[in-house]
Amino acid sequence: MNERQRDYFRAKLQAWKEEILRESKLTLQALQEENVNHPDLADRASSETDRAIELRARDRQRKLISKIDAALMRIEDNSYGYCEETGEPISLKRQREKVYRDE
Repeated sequence: MNERQRDYFRAKLQAWKEEILRESKLTLQALQEENVNHPDLADRASSETDRAIELRARDRQRKLISKIDAALMRIEDNSYGYCEETGEPISLKRQREKVYRDE
């Protein structure tokens, strides 16, 4: 993989990470502002369910950030784009598809 290709994937991964972090901040702000005590049990249950789903999604994204950081480290040590088991190069098409699929 040449320097231009590494720059492309580095920028793509960093932008993705920044977007996830921005969304997480917005979620935290919304959850803090939404501290509503609903008198109706159905409304309260619905609100709690929505909150749990949102927190679960943010937890998945937190785990995704660690994978993005690992990929960025592999770009820096020039091991990005190679199969970890065989050491064979991974095609650029497949790498691009993976980045887009995970978005």
